[in-house]
Amino acid sequence: MRAPRLLILSSLVAASLLSACASDSSIREARQRSDQQYAQSSISEEDVTAEIQFGRELAARILARYQMSNDQELIRYLNLVGKNIASHSDRPELNFHFTAIVSDEINAYAAPGGYIFVTTGAIKEMRDEAELAAVLAHEIGHVTEKHIVRAIGIKGADSSALSGISKLLGASNDPSRVAFSQAMDKALNYLFENGLQAEDEYQADSTGTLLLTQTGYDPTALQRYLDRVKKQRKQLNIVNKTHPSFDSRLVRIDQLLTMEALSSEPNKVYTQRFNAQTKF
Repeated sequence: MRAPRLLILSSLVAASLLSACASDSSIREARQRSDQQYAQSSISEEDVTAEIQFGRELAARILARYQMSNDQELIRYLNLVGKNIASHSDRPELNFHFTAIVSDEINAYAAPGGYIFVTTGAIKEMRDEAELAAVLAHEIGHVTEKHIVRAIGIKGADSSALSGISKLLGASNDPSRVAFSQAMDKALNYLFENGLQAEDEYQADSTGTLLLTQTGYDPTALQRYLDRVKKQRKQLNIVNKTHPSFDSRLVRIDQLLTMEALSSEPNKVYTQRFNAQTKF
């Protein structure tokens, strides 16, 4: 009976999520600013291909570190929610993939090209679908803003050491293999050790919050979730190493909500639907 349930769920999501806040003038203006910034950055088809190929390799290394959940209904649910959010992003050329990884840690990861991972520990701490959407939207923000891509300098074809990722993947000469290995180590370091720049995390919070609102969820969901889980110190070892403080992030999110005149919308959290799809 799972397939019919998912068809019903899909219809409910489409009906309830696509109807909400896209017409709000503050959100429209914010997205226009983001679109203008994105248009100013040059990106070629080769760059996108390189980003996806690098991200796929990085995703494989994440899955070598964590066991992927075997709960197929949960994974379908993550993709239903995540792809709907991603459809409102600035990266229509990417096919996003979402999956759950088994860990008590409260965390989520984004690899270039649209590969998103969220831990089962993070999901267990969520109270509704809006909070799930908020975490996924934050990670989508890392991808759309190309944080790892820019930090490492991934390009499709230029004079850099990482030009032509497809060639590096199959490279037989030592310098190319070393260059690719170093780039991968650097990406893993960003994810698990030293983190990205604090401003990258703040930007992902902002982008995620705006995406959340565009998609029709409670815009305070990320704020609610971060405020609650910041007390779970034992499960936040990696997050505390790789992210700015929770308090600083909450201040930034609150400023964004005020600036964009966004407020809590309890009727847009979808608790019952979330509970039905996330049984641990």
